[in-house]
Parts: sequence; structure tokens; C-alpha cells
Amino acid sequence: MAQTMPFRIGADVSCTDGACGQVSRIIVNPVTREVTHLAVDPKYRRGQGRLVPVELVDTATGQIRLRSTLAEFQALLPAEKGGSVPDLDSSGPSNQVRWVLGPAHDPGDAGQGVTVDSVPAGEVDIRRELAVCATDGEIGQVQGLIVEPGGHRVTHVLLREGHIWGRKEVAVPIGAVTKIGTLLIHLSLTKHQVKDLLPVDIDHPVG
Repeated sequence: MAQTMPFRIGADVSCTDGACGQVSRIIVNPVTREVTHLAVDPKYRRGQGRLVPVELVDTATGQIRLRSTLAEFQALLPAEKGGSVPDLDSSGPSNQVRWVLGPAHDPGDAGQGVTVDSVPAGEVDIRRELAVCATDGEIGQVQGLIVEPGGHRVTHVLLREGHIWGRKEVAVPIGAVTKIGTLLIHLSLTKHQVKDLLPVDIDHPVG
């Protein structure tokens, strides 16, 4: 029987000829519940990350390996866009704009330098700090997603549930997800129902 494939945020990613980085974000179509891209950043934040189409990911090995060389990986679209914002509204979605040190890219521009995470139109990005809310309040944070064998459809959301002294990782069935947003993932389950889910090994969550 084929194994499901975990896309864990922070997991190592390799090309055919060497390591290329770590998963920093997972891009999802919120309507079809399918993974479309992985944002892969350099492991030690040197260089620029890339937006990897999920079709390039070989899921047969149980590890995140790309069907591309390092040179082909570097030729993919950047995972971030740099620029300047003259009057940045700090109340906007914080999961897509990050402050960077130094001036804006144009020395003559008085705007503030920022990097903006690249997300294809109509899709959302899943990152580790994304909160998960049960019907009666916040329950934890996303650690990754699990996709079906041989495909890209999400079957479970990997969730770190609980507080620092009582944390556990659980796999929430995608059928219990009512909405995937840019700031929150909403569940149809109560906190008690989530707590009753069996803990999983986050690196090998579902057989």
C-alpha cells in the first residue's frame, strides 16, 4: 500500500546532485485543497529561496527530493520579492511581509525596505506560525501537511497542539478543516476533540 507523504515545514530538501535547502512555506489552493508549490529557502539563509512547483517533488522516497539539479533549482522563480513601500501599513497581513535590514533597493527611494513572500494568485501559504482554531478557540500551530499517495491533495493537517509543557503533534483530517485562510486555519472540531486525537510522529505521521 502506498505511503502518504508529509510536507513538514523545516524539512530538508535535496536536488538530484545535492542539498538545496529547507521547506519554509507550503502553497495551497484553498478551494481544491491541493498543494501547488513548496517554498524552499537556503538552510542557513544565504542566498534566495525558490518557489518549487509540486510536480517537481518526488514523493516516492518518503523524503522531499526534487526532480531537478541544483542549477535547475536556482533557475526557478524566487520565493520572495524585494522592494520598498513608501507608507507601509503594519496592520496588513503579517505573514506575507517581513522587515529587512538596510535601505530600500533604490537608493533614491525614501520608502522602507521589505521582502514580500511570493504567493500565486488565489492561493495561500502555510507556514509554521500559522494558527489553528477549533470551534471554541485557538488550539495550536501548523507544522505541515500530508498529501495523498501519488498526488497533491491534502489529507491531513499536522498540528502542534497544547502548551509548552504538554505539547503533542496530531494529524487532523482535512475533512475537519472548514477554512484555510492567510492568518488562520479553522476546524469544525472542538478543543476537546482535537486533544482526543492520537499523537503522531511528525516525520512519519500516517502510514
